[in-house]
Amino acid sequence: MHIHILGICGTFMGSLAVLAKQLGHMVSGSDANVYPPMSTQLEEQGIELAEGFKLEHLQPHPDLVVIGNALSRGNPAVEYVLNSGIDYCSGPQWLAQWVLKDKWVLGVAGTHGKTTTSAMLTWILEYAGMKPGYLIGGVTNNFQSSADVGDSIFFVVEADEYDSAFFDKRSKFVHYAPRTTIINNLEFDHADIFCSLDDIKRQFHHLVRTIPGNGLILSPAGDTQIENMLHGGCWTPRQQFGIGVDEEICKKLATGGEPYWNAIQTTPDGSEFEVVKYGGGQDGDGLSRSTVRWGQTGKHNVSNGLAAIAGAHHAGVEVAAACSALGEFRGVKRRLELLGEIGGVSVYDDFAHHPTAIATTLEGMQSKLRNSPGSRLIAVIEPRSNTMKMSVHQAELTSSCECADMTLWLRPSNSELDLDRVVYDSKAPGKLFKEVDEIVSYLKASSKSGDHIVIMSNGGFGGIHDKLLDALASASGHE
Repeated sequence: MHIHILGICGTFMGSLAVLAKQLGHMVSGSDANVYPPMSTQLEEQGIELAEGFKLEHLQPHPDLVVIGNALSRGNPAVEYVLNSGIDYCSGPQWLAQWVLKDKWVLGVAGTHGKTTTSAMLTWILEYAGMKPGYLIGGVTNNFQSSADVGDSIFFVVEADEYDSAFFDKRSKFVHYAPRTTIINNLEFDHADIFCSLDDIKRQFHHLVRTIPGNGLILSPAGDTQIENMLHGGCWTPRQQFGIGVDEEICKKLATGGEPYWNAIQTTPDGSEFEVVKYGGGQDGDGLSRSTVRWGQTGKHNVSNGLAAIAGAHHAGVEVAAACSALGEFRGVKRRLELLGEIGGVSVYDDFAHHPTAIATTLEGMQSKLRNSPGSRLIAVIEPRSNTMKMSVHQAELTSSCECADMTLWLRPSNSELDLDRVVYDSKAPGKLFKEVDEIVSYLKASSKSGDHIVIMSNGGFGGIHDKLLDALASASGHE
């Protein structure tokens, strides 16, 4: 079958192309901009790419066109597909029909942490010899690509709440019917397609309705929004997890036959933590303990890791083996990824798209620097997401950077966000810039050995990463 993918350079759609190619289909695709790293990954797979949405890209007619959710009516390729009667579907529909059918699907949902938790969960299953398939919304350092069909019944998918296509406004995850489901958190986001938090909760409850009765829902204890969403009905067993929860509370929460998962940080930065599983009727006295020693930091990563351990356990992986696997987990690109250290200045890249993600990342880095007197934490932020630019998170952005010693903001174009007010109200010093080059010049002149600069954006940020590294190298004579 010849499959053509419209919007192929998006992380999700590009991953679908990899899966389709592995299944033996002839795959081509087009996008408004063909760019790395996805274009590189696709070309290495032998997938034909074309830039733009020209009608000749659909000649001769493919057997099926998979349409990405970034495309809408009025797009010339979309109009041609409709007018010509070519078969088409959404990406999530294709994934469900051609890949997930008859699989034990492990879905990772939530406002934050989906990519990282999916990568952790996939790696645990791989480490345990279970040969899972996977589709992860990012590039993990433990695997060569963002997707693989695998060689078993297990398939891990990042279960996104964004809509499926212009003709299917349901969230992507409604198509997946996961047997094991992790819901990390539930907050308001994607203000471009959701009017309120209740709209998002409604979609999450649609997901809950698709989870089989012999499946499992894993969620953090005490998350009010998840609990409120589940009050609409839940037909699947649940297990909860938390960090540093009192032992007596854990024992109470483990009653009813389902275990409760607790993580106890044994280092302030979360680079080591103990996993305690209470109850479940499988461990004699109902208690088991194992330790994770890994290269990740931050409370948010401890929570992600604990969720992945619990999810893998449901699929048959022993807790001790899962903890050992995380000891060899090498992280996900653009999730506090160290890009380089020049002249004693460390530069990181982080895919921040929401105030909570900004706050938890900076909190984790601050914990890591507690034993480094004189080190400064500098956040450099491009508020690029549609939700941020619509000023929905104005108040939350003000407090999201309190853990930083200084925050540098790029003023976005076409934005309703009042960054002057954000900087004025912030407890930590902040500065506003109109251009990326101005930020680079400022950091070149003012940064000093021991600084940790975290660049935060869900986009390319005008190439600031390479520009800053080059500027630091020039200033320190390391060109």
